[in-house]
Amino acid sequence: MMNVWFTKDLGDGLTASEPLDRIEDLFRIEHIRAGRPREMAVFISHQSEGRLHCKVFAYFSPASAALAKAMDAVPCGRPSPDVLRLFADAEEAWPALFPKYDR
Repeated sequence: MMNVWFTKDLGDGLTASEPLDRIEDLFRIEHIRAGRPREMAVFISHQSEGRLHCKVFAYFSPASAALAKAMDAVPCGRPSPDVLRLFADAEEAWPALFPKYDR
């Protein structure tokens, strides 16, 4: 289960700020508790799919499983880095999690 990613639908872009704030706060605590591993990160993706307002999805790396479960995120496949923006952690998460992706 170590390579399982998790996702959480945070709603539309107008209402996602509250859950994003909670994710950021919990991430900070969990990241320190885990020893600040570079593989621990949260990414977000804005997806419109033709709707007026985009939906915001959070993607939790496998090392963020405890946080993902606390946020009621569900398991998912590894997301494409093309649609992601790093939300919580340092830039070093990119090469750790997507080594073949050229940013």
